[in-house]
Amino acid sequence: MDILETGAKLLTGRFSGRLLDGANRLLFTDRVRKPLVRVLHRWLRGQLDRSEGVHPTWRVIMRQRKLISLAVLRTLDRVVERRLLSPQVSRVIMELWGKALCLALPGQHAAARRFREQHGCGPPWFMTLSPGHACNLHCRGCYANSEPSAAKLPWSTLDRIMTEAKELWGVPLFVISGGEPLIYRSEGKDVLDAVEKHSDCLFLMFTNGLSIDEQMAARLAKLGNVTPALSVEGFRDRTDARRGPGVYDRVLEAMAHLRKAGVPFGISVTATRLNCREILSDEFLDFFFGEQGAFYGFLFQYMPIGRGLDLDSMPTAEQAIDFWRRSWEVIATKHILLLDFWNHGPMVEGCIAAGRDRGYIYIDWNGKVMPCVFAPFSAGNIQEVYAGGGNLNDLWNAPFFAAIRQWQRDYGYGREELSAEGNWMRPCPFRDHHSTFRKWVDRYHPEPEDETAAAALLDEEYCERLIAYGMDHQRSTQEIWENEYLQ
Repeated sequence: MDILETGAKLLTGRFSGRLLDGANRLLFTDRVRKPLVRVLHRWLRGQLDRSEGVHPTWRVIMRQRKLISLAVLRTLDRVVERRLLSPQVSRVIMELWGKALCLALPGQHAAARRFREQHGCGPPWFMTLSPGHACNLHCRGCYANSEPSAAKLPWSTLDRIMTEAKELWGVPLFVISGGEPLIYRSEGKDVLDAVEKHSDCLFLMFTNGLSIDEQMAARLAKLGNVTPALSVEGFRDRTDARRGPGVYDRVLEAMAHLRKAGVPFGISVTATRLNCREILSDEFLDFFFGEQGAFYGFLFQYMPIGRGLDLDSMPTAEQAIDFWRRSWEVIATKHILLLDFWNHGPMVEGCIAAGRDRGYIYIDWNGKVMPCVFAPFSAGNIQEVYAGGGNLNDLWNAPFFAAIRQWQRDYGYGREELSAEGNWMRPCPFRDHHSTFRKWVDRYHPEPEDETAAAALLDEEYCERLIAYGMDHQRSTQEIWENEYLQ
């Protein structure tokens, strides 16, 4: 029995509540936590280059996963020592994350077992929802093309989606995006009413932070099961240039409110050709993870979709490689929890879209169900499916999604031995394999999310340049994939 299986039994056992209460108290007792962290740190360091029981081609990926675990451990120690995490929030997070990680194991959740028996694979592990299109900013290059619009999912539909995702798939985690989630209102409720109702789940919320004042931070702390990722583009000049004058300072104010309330938060950064050096500089990292107390960072390489799409804003293939090397250097030496989309594709075994086992699926403000936030083409509409008496499984079974999942398997997902042909450093079918994605569009006719996505399908130059970008990316990553990952 391994450590996760043991954890699953403990967290679902008779004495789980007492066990978690005791563990939480010890977490905030420095004389106990500090020696334990040192022991765990030494053990993890000793495990970095060990890969017993797996094929040799997995050695580097397993090492990188252990580096992430080490970063989580050191981050937790750092924020608890500074008392940036309240004990009440810590207790909720400890229980929900423990259960979520254990339920990711095959056979640990009844809904997931039923799904696997019926479909021959596991269900998605999480879901991303954008309940409203409206936003209080008008950022240049917004991937969602958000605006002050009324497009939104009815709250009752949002609630039904979450309920069904738990009942049919055993989903323990929801990612809330937008538009700006904190200005969503429907049927007299807001998005945090959904967070409160589904208190048995974890929530990650991407937000611009402008709505987080002292009262909002206190509400987030009381809930305990949601962490906000605040968007920045670098320091003040770059953030305000894209998001508007004064936004940077207001984000820092939001962070101050969250620190005071003991709410864990992170940052979300779009990496472009212009800022990719700045956002991984020592100065930037020390400021946001040291001074400001961010727990984690999501790094999204710019995708040419949405408002004012611009292929020249994408990091070059060479910059992406430098970004990859620097991100792992930061994780290994600074012990900062960073997740780099798409450079960390090997760690999650390639593309996680289209409802893949241990992956996710995306639903927007109109109810359109898409493989990914950054692939704005819909296989169907959940509101129409509900009106016809169907459920989420009907959309999961859509041929468009099934074709993507088959490609993921053909590209290496689920295999014991990795290969040169399945280069997970270029995992994205939309960006890195655009000609393949176009074939799916031509065959299955998914509906574009908006006019911008529809126009992109008709733009020959757009198609040719994305295909060329994918080829450049292959040339720059293939040697690394074969020599550093597969050897």
